[in-house]
Amino acid sequence: MSSPKSMFQLSGRGYPPASLNNATLVIIDAQEEYRSGVLALPGLDEALAEIASLLAAARTMGRPIVHVKHLGVPGGIFDPRGDRGQHLPEAAPLPGEILVEKRLPNAFAGTDLHDRLQAIGHLDLIVCGFMTHSSISTTVRAAKDYGYRCTLVSAACATRDLPTLDGGVISADEMHRVEVIALADNFASVVPQAKALF
Repeated sequence: MSSPKSMFQLSGRGYPPASLNNATLVIIDAQEEYRSGVLALPGLDEALAEIASLLAAARTMGRPIVHVKHLGVPGGIFDPRGDRGQHLPEAAPLPGEILVEKRLPNAFAGTDLHDRLQAIGHLDLIVCGFMTHSSISTTVRAAKDYGYRCTLVSAACATRDLPTLDGGVISADEMHRVEVIALADNFASVVPQAKALF
């Protein structure tokens, strides 16, 4: 029996990872909720260090950077008026960097993200942030519908433990691994770490 192949391999429509010098960096939901809120992620510090590395390199190269921020409910998760809704300092936008605010996991839904990316003019996006199985997954999948080529930096993303339907738990590490595999099948070129891109 032959080894399974990805949809990219079967269709011949795969593409190599982007290089930071010819792509737009998209950072999704790097917010305090994931550090100190009810959605605190076990792999946050390691992923945030990777995001900070990408961000520093993009700024040094003068590359376009898009920060996506989730707007939650006042008093709730991602409280836009409280600390938990704020950007993590390590990945906070600087003046002149693009900020897109969203209310759904998919950063294209109900926002001007597509228009902002079109104005930049790059089809190649380098994506990182939180959470792998939610906002990262939905945004990367939607990006394909708009004709973008996504490169996902696995180590610059993280997620949390999730309950399973049979009453068990799938660990954050396993959930992240499975979601990255799913995205690599047909939606994104995946690299393990930020240093692969510069």
